[in-house]
Amino acid sequence: MKTVLIKFLFIFLFGNIIFASPLKEPPIHQLRIYEIPKENVKVFHERFRDHAHRIMKKYGFKIVSTWESSYESKVEFIYLLEWKDEKAMKKSWANFMEDQEWKDIKKQTGALYGAFVENIEDRTLILTDYSPQKHLLEK
Repeated sequence: MKTVLIKFLFIFLFGNIIFASPLKEPPIHQLRIYEIPKENVKVFHERFRDHAHRIMKKYGFKIVSTWESSYESKVEFIYLLEWKDEKAMKKSWANFMEDQEWKDIKKQTGALYGAFVENIEDRTLILTDYSPQKHLLEK
């Protein structure tokens, strides 16, 4: 009986180690804050909603949420993204910035309305090991 128990424990312990799925790294998040000229707030939101967001989706952007804020007499557009990892984030941004449709839209809207963004703050957020929530988007 002792031999059977030892064999069972051996198979159970080493089988779980060998066949267990690898630990999945938690995602990273990216916080983007755009300072928007007050005269372009409405057209900025229209461009982001109707064009940027749609094109971003083609390149794997996962927007968690968007906000508008007033800070020190400035209007800010803030959004939070979730990424698999930093490599995916960088690749997606590079692809988005090279997208010809996006370049054309920026050129056309810029010619009509001037600057859409006066300043951009960009932060990559790495979850702590004690963060109560690892994924902000539903799976």
